[in-house]
Amino acid sequence: MHSLDNVIWQALTTRQERFAEVCDCARRFVREVTLLSGFEEPCEESFGSLAALVGAGGTAAVFLDHPYQPRNGWEFVAGAPLLQMVCNSGVARSQSNGHEILELGLADSPEMLELTALTKPGPFGPRTHELGTYVGIRNGGKLVAMAGERLKVPGYTEVSAVCTHPDHAGKGYARVLMMEVMRRIRQRGETPFLHVRQDNRRAVDLYERLGFSIRKLQHFAVLRREKPGL
Repeated sequence: MHSLDNVIWQALTTRQERFAEVCDCARRFVREVTLLSGFEEPCEESFGSLAALVGAGGTAAVFLDHPYQPRNGWEFVAGAPLLQMVCNSGVARSQSNGHEILELGLADSPEMLELTALTKPGPFGPRTHELGTYVGIRNGGKLVAMAGERLKVPGYTEVSAVCTHPDHAGKGYARVLMMEVMRRIRQRGETPFLHVRQDNRRAVDLYERLGFSIRKLQHFAVLRREKPGL
């Protein structure tokens, strides 16, 4: 199996195992980190293990090779076709274009949560910043753009949470921050990859200009475990 196949499961069984909560054949990240969850195979036994992990009314986000099919006991909350993209080409040295790039951490978490809640780049929790390096740009003291690292598997690190406040779009912040994150990943001898909704053409075009190419089509699904009696 390639490191990027079944990537959530592989992250939780290798480089990010310390963030894993485990029940038989399912794993998930600690809830405060992210909703991402995985299993070795999407079978009945695995969904049963995941149900035990999340509990009644609990939520999990999974990546699947095929569109989600309804299952007893689970409510489909949201989902979309998802492209996995990889940057196998060399990355040019990042350029700040005059913007001060700041490293973000625990003290910035409330603003990071506010920005991701507004722009919805994907699941983001109060401890997501612990998964890797996050960088941002401030304007007037306010965090207006950010990008960082999320999933990590042998040889690869995911670029994630790329977002810009709508009032500051079009200034090139996303490109600047992505280039900085990619530079740091390359510096460690790893390859950058990312996930993006298939219908987000603007983002896909940006990522292709930065050297990313589509590796595979996946399907993202947010699932909620039904409560007994409902």
